[in-house]
Amino acid sequence: MGGEDNMIDLTSDDDDDEVEIIGSISSFVKIEPVDKNTHVKVEPAPVQCSGGETSDSSFRHFWRAGDYETSSFGMSVQGGMDHVRVHPKFLHSNATSHKWALGAIAELLDNAIDEANNGATFIKIDKVTNFRDGSPGLLFLDNGGGMSPEKIRQCMSFGYSQKCANAIGQYGNGFKTSTMRLGADVIVLTRCVRDSVTTQSVGLLSYTFLRKTGRGDILVPMVDYERVSGSPGHVSRVIRSTTEDFEMNLNTILQWSPFSTEAQVLAQFEDMESPHGTKVIIYNLWLNDDGVLELDFDTDPHDIKLRENGAKSDARAKELHKKHLSYQLRYSLRAYASILYLRLPSGFRITLRGKLVVHHKIDDDLKFPEYIMYKPQVDGITSGEVVTCIGFTKEAPLLNVHGFCVYHKNRLIMPFWNVFHDNSSRGRGVIGILEANFIEPAHDKQDFEKTCLLLRLENRLKQMTLEYWNTNASRIGYQTKPKQKRITYPAPPRLLRRPEPVPEEPDNVSDERPSEQPYPDEERPTISNANEETPGRSLRKRTRTVDYTECSTEVPEEREREGAERAERVAGKRCPKCTELESKNKEYERELAAKSSETKEPPDYAKQLEELELKSSSLEKKCQALEREKTEAESRCMELQVQNFAHLEKVSALENELLRTKNKYIMLLMTSGEGRGVAAVKQEA
Repeated sequence: MGGEDNMIDLTSDDDDDEVEIIGSISSFVKIEPVDKNTHVKVEPAPVQCSGGETSDSSFRHFWRAGDYETSSFGMSVQGGMDHVRVHPKFLHSNATSHKWALGAIAELLDNAIDEANNGATFIKIDKVTNFRDGSPGLLFLDNGGGMSPEKIRQCMSFGYSQKCANAIGQYGNGFKTSTMRLGADVIVLTRCVRDSVTTQSVGLLSYTFLRKTGRGDILVPMVDYERVSGSPGHVSRVIRSTTEDFEMNLNTILQWSPFSTEAQVLAQFEDMESPHGTKVIIYNLWLNDDGVLELDFDTDPHDIKLRENGAKSDARAKELHKKHLSYQLRYSLRAYASILYLRLPSGFRITLRGKLVVHHKIDDDLKFPEYIMYKPQVDGITSGEVVTCIGFTKEAPLLNVHGFCVYHKNRLIMPFWNVFHDNSSRGRGVIGILEANFIEPAHDKQDFEKTCLLLRLENRLKQMTLEYWNTNASRIGYQTKPKQKRITYPAPPRLLRRPEPVPEEPDNVSDERPSEQPYPDEERPTISNANEETPGRSLRKRTRTVDYTECSTEVPEEREREGAERAERVAGKRCPKCTELESKNKEYERELAAKSSETKEPPDYAKQLEELELKSSSLEKKCQALEREKTEAESRCMELQVQNFAHLEKVSALENELLRTKNKYIMLLMTSGEGRGVAAVKQEA
């Protein structure tokens, strides 16, 4: 089709640095004024899905949206070089990196936070209604610097990112993955001021358009306008190639977007509340397996929730657990957005469905907080310092919630990461907060890359949990087992072997033994019968045994002493050390018997118990008084917060009502048939 030549093609050669526009682009940009008396209006033509589809039932389910047949297509050649094309199915497969819809919304919030460097002070998230069929859509509006015609084409392409190193987004892919995860189509309207020239650009990324027209590659229709200086409200078309190409892009936008006329498209720039900013509208939102919208707009008029789908684990959860932030953030965008950033830029506010999102600091909910320094090692070099705040949740020990909230460059990556798994109560209620900029997050920003640094961090956090628990668990009512000291016993003394008794001999026998026994020749034993009984005299078999009752712990160093002791035993004398120990033992028994005979008065346990009860009652009274003071202070604080929220809600409601009234009045004037144009309508409004 010749008219498709001005559409942006999301493909590029390897050596190109600019986004490619199919077809020839003139060296100059032609500007044509918009005719206020004529309104381009395109009615959506009935189309049939490729492959004979006649129903959108499977198309509206995200996880089945990529299952459709398309005609085969070959490679295109430009300048003698093969040109790689990107199939529309890539939009769907690329969006599957987001398993969680609220994580996709967080990507769009990141873009607004990054725009704080360009003067952005707010982002508004709200539900809108599709003008064509009345279906709900999702609106994101910020007052950042906006995008020029060149930057919006880079935004719609893959891999283009010019953000600084401290920005949250780095890969140039988050906008496509997040918007395609939430809905099938998205239209972007952005206004930018550069060199005193104000441009307005509109781009449409429509999976519905690509699928139902059977496209073999991704085409994104775009149109640009320029505000006329000195004439507020007047805009002129910016013709980048030919007028026919502009009309073709505009007609495609009007056919597949929620707006059926060019005037309706231009009217979307009038309520941006700022001379620059960006508005993103996601429509044709995905359905869940039950055929209802994945996003729940009805349960809470000031929140966007995910449907819980009746999970068994959630049904069994206690009410206290359901009220905790760790449970609510899985289903509530307001709860998730309140802790999504560790620090909000100064003066920046997030408004969700007309109500301000209050920034929540998790460390303010901790009891007995402590701050621990951790110095990660990267290639043997210390990479910065990480301060971890750790403590017990305020509901402990009633609530079994524990884990670490890990941030990266101010953005929450892993909420309540459970690093300690134990069947006992150890680690119960321990929560920590830290910012780990030394590890890289995954592309969906819901996890970290599995590297050695992450494993080291996990092990260190386990140690922190155990150390904190062992030190502070008793302060919230848990009983910790004291460490058992190792009992060391002294080495046993060296024991002497008591020699076997020797038969007494007459006094006239000298100590020196004869070399031979005076046996008669007939009675002398031989080797063969040494163990047999000998007539007249028997030989006693001598065996040496160890006597463990010997009390001496000293080993005689000289043979003479040993001989003297042996001689004393032979003479019938007792060992002097044994005699001394026996006397001491008898004396100790006498003292023990005397002490046991004395009567002692039993201690007055009743009196001691009464004193302890008095102390306990006084402490209970002090605790009750402190609890009453704490309750009164908390109730007063809650009253002030409720009053503050009520005032903010009233102000926001009045602002929204004023904008709605203005828009309704503008639409009535535009549809009245007078044909006075946008400027006249705005002036009259």
